[in-house]
Amino acid sequence: MSDKSYTEKLLEHFMNPRNVGVMKDADGEGTCGDPGCGDALTLYIKVKDDVIEDISFMVFGCPAAIATSSMTTELIKGKTIEDALKLTDEDIMEALGGLPENKMHCSNLGAEALKNAINDYYCKNNGNNTESFN
Repeated sequence: MSDKSYTEKLLEHFMNPRNVGVMKDADGEGTCGDPGCGDALTLYIKVKDDVIEDISFMVFGCPAAIATSSMTTELIKGKTIEDALKLTDEDIMEALGGLPENKMHCSNLGAEALKNAINDYYCKNNGNNTESFN
């Protein structure tokens, strides 16, 4: 990879992504995609006592999409659902030390998929009486 605008932290998460894989017994699953570039992310969460005990992902996308997905899982694991809902695109981008301007949209994937996974968790546990976090 020759793009010098990728930070060392981003390259580390791209080359060694954390928490990769399908979680078959997930309490919540959320997806997000960017039709403009073809990136697609699915996040899986395992929740106990309102804490996201485990989180994993599957992503189809560029190095920045892989790195932002990996970082999202690192930022959220062990957080309460309330704190997880506060995660923003900017938080993910900052944790990676920034993104090239043409890759900033990749940070949207993690925050959006996470909100969708939490919404799915609430739907499964509270029936149709849920809030939308989008």
